[in-house]
Amino acid sequence: MKILITGAEGMLGRTLIRRLSDHTCQGTDLGDCDITRADDVDALVGAAQPDVVIHAAAMTAVDDCQTQTELAFAVNATGSGNVAAACERHGARLIGISTDYVFSGDLDRPYHEADETGPQTVYGRSKLEGERLIQGRCSNSLIVRVAWLYGPGGPSFVHTMLRLGGQEGDPLNVVDDQIGNPTSTDAVAGGMAHVLSSEITGVMHLTCEGETSWHGLTQEIFRLAGLSRSFQPCTTDQFPRPAPRPANSRLDNRVLAEHSLPPMPDWRQALAAFLQENPHG
Repeated sequence: MKILITGAEGMLGRTLIRRLSDHTCQGTDLGDCDITRADDVDALVGAAQPDVVIHAAAMTAVDDCQTQTELAFAVNATGSGNVAAACERHGARLIGISTDYVFSGDLDRPYHEADETGPQTVYGRSKLEGERLIQGRCSNSLIVRVAWLYGPGGPSFVHTMLRLGGQEGDPLNVVDDQIGNPTSTDAVAGGMAHVLSSEITGVMHLTCEGETSWHGLTQEIFRLAGLSRSFQPCTTDQFPRPAPRPANSRLDNRVLAEHSLPPMPDWRQALAAFLQENPHG
């Protein structure tokens, strides 16, 4: 099928184009089309005539979103609505990429797709509004939420730890009271290949199985990469950021299982595969 991928120069977009090579993929990014301009988006989709649009373009710098609210909503909300309206007008299926940040992070179990949202950051609120605009403007749409993402070329937490772990210095402080599902872009692309063969609409989660903290993830990165720099656990309060991070980012891939699609790989398996292919990130 013909697939148009927005945000094609981003970490996930690059992987999708590489991994979905069985299809005819066309990538687009800010240099080709500004998604905040409805006419430009409509012209792009009209010219490409895709069967599916995977909408991966977003403002994902969480702390920048916190201080640049107008821009965050323009890109993540208005831009998503423009893509949705163009897909509806030109008869394309829309798969929009979203995030664990649409949840509050207060739940004591993994979030499944039907759980109540409650974003605590500008980034999360802008992405949730984008979800609503996609669902309201495109009848054949699917929201795919991912979390703790890393992939070839980065940027990501994994890349940061590979860099810092290779340097000399004092022990690193790594947050140990936030829990999530580390997920590779390759794993997402593999899951997306199965999603494309389905007719699922609504919302689904697509994260690697299993869970850990940032400290636990660092342990596994260092073990696999053979890094010896010392590090120690710290709390979120000891590592303040402009935008609050969810304590619980765990997502339950319930819809994936309900549709009998292949499960996502365990996060350790995905991380090992990533580092074997990309030892420097």
